[in-house]
Amino acid sequence: MPSLGGSDDRMEADHFIIDHDTDDENPYNRDKVPRTSESDSDVDESSLDREFLEKDSRFLDEPSMEEGHGLDGRNASGYQNYAYPSTIKRSRGRQSKMFIFGLCCILLGAAAIGMLAGSAFQSSSTTYTRKGGTKHLTMDHIFNGTFSPHLENIAWVKEAGDGIYSIRNDDGDILLRSVADNSTDRILVTASDIRDPNSLGDNTPLAFTDWRLSADMQYLLLKTSHRKLWRHSSFGNYFIHRLADHVTFPLRVPESPAKIAYAEWSPKGHHIAFVYENDLFVVDSAEIDLTIAGPKPPRPTRVTDDGSSHVFNGVPDWVYEEEVFQSNSALWWNPLGDTIAFLKSDEANVRDYTLQYYNPSGEAMDPQPYPENFVMKYPKPGTPNPLVTVHSYAIATQATVKQTVRTLTWPGSMPLADRIILEVGWVGDRDLLVKEVDRAARKGSVVIFAKGQNEGKVTRILGKEGEEGDDGWIDHSQNAIPIPGDVPGYLDVVPTKDGYPHVALFAPVTSGEPIWISKGEWEVANGISGVDLEKGIVYFMAANPSMERHLYSARLPSSHMAANLESFESSMQILTDTTVPGYYMTSFSPYGGYYMLVNMGPDVPWQKLVKVGQEDQAVIIADNAALNQTSSEFCLPIVTYTTVETDGVLLNVMETMPPNMDTSGRKKYPVLLNPYGGPNSQSADVRFRRDWHHYLACEKKIIVLTVDGRGTGLQGRPFRNVIRDDLGRYEVIDQVNAAREWAKKRYVDIKRIGIWGWSYGGFLTSKVIEADSGVISLGMAVAPVTNWLYYDSIYTERYMSTPAENPTGYITSAVNNVTAFNDAEFLLAHGSGDDNVHYANTANLLEKFTQADVRNFRFRMFTDSNHAMSGRHAYRELYEYLNAFLDEKWGTKLSSNRL
Repeated sequence: MPSLGGSDDRMEADHFIIDHDTDDENPYNRDKVPRTSESDSDVDESSLDREFLEKDSRFLDEPSMEEGHGLDGRNASGYQNYAYPSTIKRSRGRQSKMFIFGLCCILLGAAAIGMLAGSAFQSSSTTYTRKGGTKHLTMDHIFNGTFSPHLENIAWVKEAGDGIYSIRNDDGDILLRSVADNSTDRILVTASDIRDPNSLGDNTPLAFTDWRLSADMQYLLLKTSHRKLWRHSSFGNYFIHRLADHVTFPLRVPESPAKIAYAEWSPKGHHIAFVYENDLFVVDSAEIDLTIAGPKPPRPTRVTDDGSSHVFNGVPDWVYEEEVFQSNSALWWNPLGDTIAFLKSDEANVRDYTLQYYNPSGEAMDPQPYPENFVMKYPKPGTPNPLVTVHSYAIATQATVKQTVRTLTWPGSMPLADRIILEVGWVGDRDLLVKEVDRAARKGSVVIFAKGQNEGKVTRILGKEGEEGDDGWIDHSQNAIPIPGDVPGYLDVVPTKDGYPHVALFAPVTSGEPIWISKGEWEVANGISGVDLEKGIVYFMAANPSMERHLYSARLPSSHMAANLESFESSMQILTDTTVPGYYMTSFSPYGGYYMLVNMGPDVPWQKLVKVGQEDQAVIIADNAALNQTSSEFCLPIVTYTTVETDGVLLNVMETMPPNMDTSGRKKYPVLLNPYGGPNSQSADVRFRRDWHHYLACEKKIIVLTVDGRGTGLQGRPFRNVIRDDLGRYEVIDQVNAAREWAKKRYVDIKRIGIWGWSYGGFLTSKVIEADSGVISLGMAVAPVTNWLYYDSIYTERYMSTPAENPTGYITSAVNNVTAFNDAEFLLAHGSGDDNVHYANTANLLEKFTQADVRNFRFRMFTDSNHAMSGRHAYRELYEYLNAFLDEKWGTKLSSNRL
């Protein structure tokens, strides 16, 4: 669920260098806009609370549901707007039978959760306070970007050398700048030199949004006519610009609408691979060199000819884009630039899902007599998935294309209907790695195709009988990085026997035994940040402690150890200050000699460029001094980060409290829990935030509580595996237990304890109300999953297995017993155009309310809105809707003189 997805701490430039295309900047676009429509959000979403944005980056749709992926697709300067104040104090301390059986499960399950949620909590805490000002926070401040940090968009240019990055000036010229001499710019090309070849000789500049430099620095590949598709994908027309003589020509004759889905330079020379109408094409460098200025494109070689509306070559279909690769590409050049591996997806058997748009024009006063239907392929649990195969194509022999497109096979491969290809990547010049798992992500293998062979060898076993060694799921990630040397190998992130993902070296590439590069009872977060092959150092982010992120380095085995790798001992160094809480993000230069470091909290973010070994000479490129000043003038809440214990398990908690709060008990405060709670997600961290929850704390005097219950990420596999095949059980117990613990506090109004969430958080909110705990009396659910049979197959089966394998789990995890909703104050909201968490979820819950005579709820549908509620004023209006509900039920409306 890419809103249900996880947060990504790496800050990497996208395949193309993007010049702030407003559609791509919208963080929600990754999640499903109507995956076909451009975002037209009317608020500065970078300043809004993105709880559903990184929680699980997947349920986000721009919120969506995902496991660690997610809703994010950040570039080098991307950030999520979270975090806090500053004086820091640390303290450690058959059907009818099935129906009857299912109904029993539902009733007993809800009652059991209500009874189980009663364990005592123990806690230790870290509190952040900073003296704020007297200005009141308003909804306008929260939504108009007043508290948005400024971060520079740094995109490394590998082809120009290590430590070189690009910028565009106000004239649109592309400049190259070196970290070593940050004040000197080199002009790569001026905007006036890039002319539209279709402009009939009037020298009209080409209006491009994205660009990429060829490996030999002779050409630019330019993207125009950007047309958004899904969260990561888009179409465009592409042009090639020769730097030597300033000649510009199209990659293919431009069309409207644009139809090229992806284009990429080879890593050596200047071949181009591109995907047009779902077929893969390659343009040889010699063809490009012979092309002259004008509208005629170079002659391509057609690699595949079966592309269609349901067969994809070199690009993923919807579900692979969303749940597996989190990318618009499914082709991979080898390091030599002469071979391409690519994925073929056939979704002919995938069932259609139809979205209806009731007001496609977007104009309220322009009614359309009939809705507009949009049909997409959307696999759901137990239904057919796309069938995927892996192929390769050698450029050197492209004259005989049909002979050189090869299908890659391996012994013991899974049936196509049960296969998920998790990763494809080159781990050597001629060595290809493929990771395969079954639909339930319980078993899998790593296959190596050495030296260009067509048949691979299984080198690693995944799952309970392999590397994971437990009953959890195999994580969906792509982390393999080649490491050349006397004994060539590759790096990957692999769980230790204790269940903590760490960096491991596999050498030679056919080895199945990990050599541990990092170790500890903490997780490496989001893969490998960078590698310096010359110095033999690997860099990565550590969630140590789990609510923070710190930059680590570790030594790789030296060449003289090649014959005795098993004796290697891990040696790590921490590169960021751990004496105070911090949440860092980084982007390393291609060769690992430089990096950009961003401190994302708890204070106002700053950003600097660093040369490895000269950290004391780092160049600050964004200090956000103005935001510091602005923030100090406004009310600031008190934020406490706490670890609490229930059933012997520590949970991370973030408590956001009103400033100057009276804790004596004379005044009672309402408490609003806000979980995301998706598998392998995280909500409680120390990032900078100035969001709607701050508004609630400062102006409505509401305590906001964020609890990362069991199943969430970055605390080891045992912590999250307990929810396997049982979503909505332990997560609910943990939220209810937290509410009970806070109800004991003398300053808490026990009659005003509620919960709200979006996407997976909306699912948890609904399940908490269903549980009838007796402590939580209000719930607000936005775009919730209410039955996992309605969500996509790859995400759902990863955690719930298939419906045939886990029929009881699908029954008990659904929101089925709605009796308790009669006794709670409940709000429900959903966008009718949600292509991620379909509106059918809410429609089904409403039907249950009708049949059970439940009337004590408030519901609002946002016409044609996607999962993120972006566009048509819906996002802001949603939060005003939530405000009004709280005011009515809890009496938190601001007085007229305050307004």
